[in-house]
Amino acid sequence: MAKADYYDLLGVERSASQEDLKKAFRKLAMKYHPDRNPGDQDAERQFKEINEAYEILKDDQRRAAYDQYGHAAFDPANGGRPGGFDFSSFGSVFEDLFGDFMGGGGRQRGPARGADLRYNLEISLEEAYHGKKTTIRIPSAIACEACDGSGAAAGSKPVTCTTCNGMGKVRAQQGFFTIERACPTCHGHGRMIKDPCKVCGGRGHVAREKTLSVNIPAGVEDGQRMRLKNEGEVAPRGGQPGDLYIFLSVAPHRLFRRDGPNLHCRLPISMVTAALGGAVDVPSLDGAKSKITIPAGTQSGRQFRLKGKGMPTRGQFGDLFVNVAVETPVNLNKRQVELLQEFAKAGGEETSPESEGFFAKVKELWNDLTD
Repeated sequence: MAKADYYDLLGVERSASQEDLKKAFRKLAMKYHPDRNPGDQDAERQFKEINEAYEILKDDQRRAAYDQYGHAAFDPANGGRPGGFDFSSFGSVFEDLFGDFMGGGGRQRGPARGADLRYNLEISLEEAYHGKKTTIRIPSAIACEACDGSGAAAGSKPVTCTTCNGMGKVRAQQGFFTIERACPTCHGHGRMIKDPCKVCGGRGHVAREKTLSVNIPAGVEDGQRMRLKNEGEVAPRGGQPGDLYIFLSVAPHRLFRRDGPNLHCRLPISMVTAALGGAVDVPSLDGAKSKITIPAGTQSGRQFRLKGKGMPTRGQFGDLFVNVAVETPVNLNKRQVELLQEFAKAGGEETSPESEGFFAKVKELWNDLTD
């Protein structure tokens, strides 16, 4: 029976690009893969055919030969390649396309990497403003000094695993297809320890508390994280250590509230200061005092801006916004009450224009509703 055209098998035009060929092959390979069609001989046959087609057409020279001579270009009788399809070369093709589907493909894996660690560090707003150098102590694992991290007792050393011959992986045959997995004997290390270290029990590391110096830059924000490379969990038997991630949280401040590069401060002032005006000292995180002039007749909610008194960010400073809150007098003595009553009798629209205007509108509304 005549062999099907390779382009027809993949469902593409003869002018198809390499990217088009790759997409078509991937789609069909997933559809007819034996793992998805167990016991289906027709699917296995089609899977082999599309593999053969893609193996030829993905190579520019072989594709050119096929375009000129067809299947005869690879017929053994004509001096072509025996069988037309090479499973050994297909391994790298399928690994590139479906590495995750096959559990990582056939590439040799290096030593296992140590786990990353997380450390939560709370700092004050002042420390976030100025920056801070501090030390932290973390429970961790360090390389065993007795065996220098190898896991083997003194005078001995790890030996090559006889199951995988040091590859760290073994192959399992499923039909015509080969799948590679981590070696169950050495767990992917490729080496075995016959005489384990008495100190670490063959693990190559021991539990130990570690002290680290940390430089917190000025201007850090709540929720920001810092990465200390290779300061995480030690890797077993010579692998690369993990990283340490420090998650920063900035504690709430008793006076200031942060909003990005800016700071906000609520400034309570007395009714007298609000009415007559005056000067008020306002603190800032840089340790200096800034004087604000309160104009006569200042109302609650008025905002004053102090430029450059906010948080440092990218070599610049944000601003400090001071929000005035006029405080109503409390705990009045008899004389103070009398004075306020006299003030109220002498008052008028000129002293409280907003409240007088509001109640005038309320009175008009009531009159409209009762008419």
